[in-house]
Amino acid sequence: MVGVTLVCVAQPDPLTASRKKIETGDFTGAKTDLTAFIEKNPRNKSALVLRGKARLKLEDYYGAISDLTAALEIDSTLAEAYNERGAAKINLGDDAGAISDLDRAIRLSPKMADAYTNRGFAKYNIEALADAYFDFAKALELGPPDADKYYNCGVAKAALGEYVSAIDDYNKAIELDKTDASLFNFRGIAFDQLSNFEKAIADYSEAIRLDAKVADYFENRALARSSLNDLRGALEDYSSALKLNPDDPSTLNLRGVVKFNLQDFDGAMEDYTRAIALHADNPTYYDNRALCREQKQDLNGALEDYSVSIDLFPTDPETYLDRGKIKLKMSNVYDACLDFKRSDELGSQEAKTLLRKNCK
Repeated sequence: MVGVTLVCVAQPDPLTASRKKIETGDFTGAKTDLTAFIEKNPRNKSALVLRGKARLKLEDYYGAISDLTAALEIDSTLAEAYNERGAAKINLGDDAGAISDLDRAIRLSPKMADAYTNRGFAKYNIEALADAYFDFAKALELGPPDADKYYNCGVAKAALGEYVSAIDDYNKAIELDKTDASLFNFRGIAFDQLSNFEKAIADYSEAIRLDAKVADYFENRALARSSLNDLRGALEDYSSALKLNPDDPSTLNLRGVVKFNLQDFDGAMEDYTRAIALHADNPTYYDNRALCREQKQDLNGALEDYSVSIDLFPTDPETYLDRGKIKLKMSNVYDACLDFKRSDELGSQEAKTLLRKNCK
């Protein structure tokens, strides 16, 4: 009899395969495999955590929470499950619930950098900015250092008004990743806040070079160019932003302001009117169109716009003042004085002067 040698081939661990799929971005494949595995092994906590992670990446936040909660019911010491469930809760706007979960994750695993990062996001969302910065800095300390960690620190510092320090963090992030347009954009915003408009423009320009499909980059550069009185450049940037996002009333209004300052009153009127059609509840758009109408000697139209603005925001002294000036031009002294009186009551010094001069 001839002897037969049996060769045993090790079968791949299905959870290891699913974990690799998650690492390579095949979240749908991982979820499918894990669902089949969980049907046969419903109390496998590792599989539930992995499927929760896959669902989180697929933006199925409720499904992720369901899986992670099931895992925690089996083993309440799973720091990773608390961390992932906290991340899912952040995406659902439950920042308080997220912080509770992330506190537990950190207590169980004090060196889990991701948990500090996630808790930083949740605290940032509730405007606990100093606490958010502490968490982002702790995540950076735990490492490994990467562009995202420096970016998070920079954003928190900027929100705290510490723009010089924020720029230091953005610089370090850019050293690690020179291809991320958003890093240049945020550093540009920090330079903008320091009134260093030339450097802001340089950063916005680099952001646009890296990704010319983001309207905000063009709008930010337009604002910086306006600050340097480069109105033609600002007009060009606002127009580029509107090609990417034609229904943004804020950008239409800002382009209208530039056109007004270039004395293109018809063009400004058109932009303000489009902005109003898109967002009829913003009093600023009516104020700006009223200024245009006044320049075009359409006093009745200006009066109408100021009146709508006052209906929307009845405590703005400047709008009463401006409407009063229009009424004065129209020789309606009595009603003009009523507007000046209301403006004075709301705190306008100029209205007080006009009352003394025109209203006996």
